[in-house]
Amino acid sequence: MNYFTDALVGAIQLLLQFNPEVYFIVWTSLKIALIATALAASLAIPAGIYIAINEFIGKRLLLQLLNTLMAMPTVMIGLIFYGLLSRRGIFGDYGLLYTETALILGEASLILPIIINMTVVAVQSADNRLLPTLKSLGAKQAQLVLPLLTELRYVILAAIITGFGRAIGEVGAAMMLGGNIHGVTRTMTTAIALETSKGDFVLGLALGIVLLSVAFGVNFILQQLTPENSH
Repeated sequence: MNYFTDALVGAIQLLLQFNPEVYFIVWTSLKIALIATALAASLAIPAGIYIAINEFIGKRLLLQLLNTLMAMPTVMIGLIFYGLLSRRGIFGDYGLLYTETALILGEASLILPIIINMTVVAVQSADNRLLPTLKSLGAKQAQLVLPLLTELRYVILAAIITGFGRAIGEVGAAMMLGGNIHGVTRTMTTAIALETSKGDFVLGLALGIVLLSVAFGVNFILQQLTPENSH
């Protein structure tokens, strides 16, 4: 018990002293997760709206595929991108492996199906009078997007925040694609795994406290976006 409490005190001291190593790792994690979330959302939200408002051959199969991808292990994402970005891969000449770009691509791909699925569900769950009314007023398909985004802004924002929460806590793909390089691609999750295995439980616990705080903040925001709290 003393081991854990002593480590907890040491971890809190590291945070209160604004240890530069700790906060650089935190900044790296937040930056990568935010960029990955922005990239994924910019692709996923239009795709989700398009899928929801259109009927086309293979739509059911596509939705099943997206549901499958939501449950894909993160190491599988890492494995796929490792094969693509390694020196012998298709994009090997660009030297992207073990860079922040590789991490961003991996995390964005991980959360892309999550945001698409949540957007599709949001549009399909909207007031069933909304789309017919807009179409009867002569709105083209592109003109349906803004009213849908306005009407469903809280649900879509919740999808984006959920994606960010998934990205910030990712470890499997981050380890494989970033290489956990000190001062470059070391994120909170990979640093926790490394430092704990090295026996530096205090640093690992300090990062764990920050990660838990971020997760709490994400969940708090999501709770505020529920229908009863949004009005």
